[in-house]
Amino acid sequence: MSFKPQVRNFFAALLLSLSLTTAGMLPGAVWAQAAESKPAAVAAAPETVENPYGIDALWKQGDFVSKGTLIILAIMSMGSWYIGIVKLIEQGKLLSQAKDAREKFWKTTSIKDGIRTLHEDSAFRYLAEEGIKASEHHESSLLEQIDLNTWVGMSIQRAIETISNRLQNGLAFLATVGSTAPFVGLFGTVWGIYHALTAIGIAGQASIDKVAGPVGEALIMTAMGLAVAVPAVLGYNWLVRRNKVALEQVRHFSGQLHMILLSRSGQSKAN
Repeated sequence: MSFKPQVRNFFAALLLSLSLTTAGMLPGAVWAQAAESKPAAVAAAPETVENPYGIDALWKQGDFVSKGTLIILAIMSMGSWYIGIVKLIEQGKLLSQAKDAREKFWKTTSIKDGIRTLHEDSAFRYLAEEGIKASEHHESSLLEQIDLNTWVGMSIQRAIETISNRLQNGLAFLATVGSTAPFVGLFGTVWGIYHALTAIGIAGQASIDKVAGPVGEALIMTAMGLAVAVPAVLGYNWLVRRNKVALEQVRHFSGQLHMILLSRSGQSKAN
């Protein structure tokens, strides 16, 4: 009896079982190795580092002069934006009142009826009321010595100046912020560079880490000054232009009102 075929079959079966066992264990081994390497990858992720040279660091490390400069720039910025928005709303109301005066006032039969069509807060109603008041009070003995045309024209001009002054309120602040904010920021920069040079002198060395931080923080002041000044200047120029457009509407209305008041007074004298 020969054992060679049986031995050969035995070794073939052994090799097959070993190969299947190895193939079944390989994915588990790979998964275990990946699981062991995952915490290492998570641990190697970079942490978020806070910027040591930003505005927060400037506020925390700055003295009372640096903090005072930042507060002044913040007040300038908030004040300029507030005034700009308020004046924009006021100009929009005045232009809307001019449209109402064109559409309602001149379609009535008398000035008093036209005044009733306008809103109580309307600048054009105020202008018409001042014109009527001037024409009626001119009949007093003392004011009769003044020409009616001169008296009514002077009264209407005073009313126009009052409206113009209301439109101009707050624009001086915008002009002041636009002209002084860069210098306030420059003052903060000079003060910051002074402290940087003082720190370098105390340390006795001018390495990049000793110079870059303080100088960078000082330059933030200049950037903030420009960021405050530029919107203020642009807003000032834009609002001044819109004021001119609104005042042109007021002057056009006042000229027509002046002529009507004179013609009305002449007709009453003729009758």
